[in-house]
Amino acid sequence: MSSTTLLDRVIATVDASPHGCASGRCTRHHAVQAPARKPLYTQEERGRRDATKWTLVQGLLAPFQFLVFLVSLSLVIIYLGTGEYQLATEVSIVLKTLVLYAIMVTGAIWEKVVFGKYLFAPAFYWEDVFSMLVIALHTAYLWAFLADSGTPEFRMWLALAAYAAYVVNATQFILKLRAARLDTRSA
Repeated sequence: MSSTTLLDRVIATVDASPHGCASGRCTRHHAVQAPARKPLYTQEERGRRDATKWTLVQGLLAPFQFLVFLVSLSLVIIYLGTGEYQLATEVSIVLKTLVLYAIMVTGAIWEKVVFGKYLFAPAFYWEDVFSMLVIALHTAYLWAFLADSGTPEFRMWLALAAYAAYVVNATQFILKLRAARLDTRSA
């Protein structure tokens, strides 16, 4: 067996493998592909998701919460910049926190209906973990506000920390929605 033949066989083996092309002459069929991701929902879970009223509730609460967040964030920034509208700002943060509690409770119910667990279903495990941080920060603000603990500026910075965590968590959920849509298209 000549070295050229052996080399050709090695290249052909690599070209045909899922690890990529060694020769640079691979067809699109043999190109490197990302490993298949497990679909977010099984057929049964997708059916429960589509049948439950809690999907609609989540679909309505999420954009409402985002709107409340935008208004409240604007007020926090104005307050930190000017010292004005303290009461309106603090009320907006309390409202944002109450809406968060509503979406978390109804989300847990939704998760129970769809996945059989109130929280930490494998499909949404990390989103739920991060949601606990979001809830903790919002609750810390609520406690500080109700106890009149710390300065108003401290409470505003605490609210900003809660809002930053909320943005990360909302992004996690948006990426999951996108993944679910891609799963639906490929199914």
